[in-house]
Amino acid sequence: MAFHLIFLLILIRLTGIHSVTTVSQVSVKVGESITIPCLYDSQYKNQVKYLCKGYYWSSCSYAVQTNQPQNPGKFSISDDKNQRIFTVTIKDLTDKDADYWCAVEIIGGADIREYFHLSVTRGTPSLYVDYQKITGFKGENITISCNYSNSGEGKWCRLGSSCVTDQSGSIDGTRVTINASVHNVFTVTMSELKTESSGWYLCVKGDLQMPVHLTVTEQPTTNQTPTTVQGERYSRPVDLKSLIIPLSVLIFIVIVTLFIWFMLKRHKQTKAESSATTTVEEEVTYSTVKHMRKTSSKRSDAKSDEDMTYSSVVFAEQQNG
Repeated sequence: MAFHLIFLLILIRLTGIHSVTTVSQVSVKVGESITIPCLYDSQYKNQVKYLCKGYYWSSCSYAVQTNQPQNPGKFSISDDKNQRIFTVTIKDLTDKDADYWCAVEIIGGADIREYFHLSVTRGTPSLYVDYQKITGFKGENITISCNYSNSGEGKWCRLGSSCVTDQSGSIDGTRVTINASVHNVFTVTMSELKTESSGWYLCVKGDLQMPVHLTVTEQPTTNQTPTTVQGERYSRPVDLKSLIIPLSVLIFIVIVTLFIWFMLKRHKQTKAESSATTTVEEEVTYSTVKHMRKTSSKRSDAKSDEDMTYSSVVFAEQQNG
């Protein structure tokens, strides 16, 4: 019985079978963050998971664990018991963030663990992707670009499952195509995605891996008529906000234009009236006509004469020089 147990342990070590599976080495940049997935066997579903920091297992220290309240800080951890994967996130990376262990607590026995190394650099990482978490639609395709500057074989793997190393292949029933025609970049295309395609994958180049999480969702439904642009079919829903804002701006411009026009018109009228009042002056000329009436000689004792005076007023418009 003891012989069979020893043989099984030797076989497990030789074949690389572990109770916890994770990456081995990841290239990261100072100041950024990284999320590392740790896959565990189903019998550890309800066990406590944790991240241990340090090169030697015997002297590593707890960084974060699932049975303690999570506080915003450098480390965080979450456990997806359906997928049997717990993930640890390390923020604000420094040169001291190098050696860690994904571990599962075993009551009454030795904890199981798996070591991984972070190669922290101040320049561009030797292997990186644009986004560590991506989303695709069921039945469609998705493409991931793996950027590298190191040497070695490039491949696309599912964490704890198979890998594609040639130009094409499949992982768990999903077709995978690899294109390495661009220098220092190989692109991975996963075709006809299924819900089961969701999970953690690895960009692999030489000794480095970069974990990528894929979430496959249902294609959103819409009542709009599909529009074809450059051979790709998509639906263009009506965005009310995109209509209201231009219409409001147009109304505002019309109001301002009408107000300016009204003020200019009123100003011209006022100026014209003022000009007519100030530029027209009138000149008045007075003349007097005196008429002498001669009296009869028989009435010499009376007043000899009666005077009559006429006045006239002539208005003359003065012209501006």
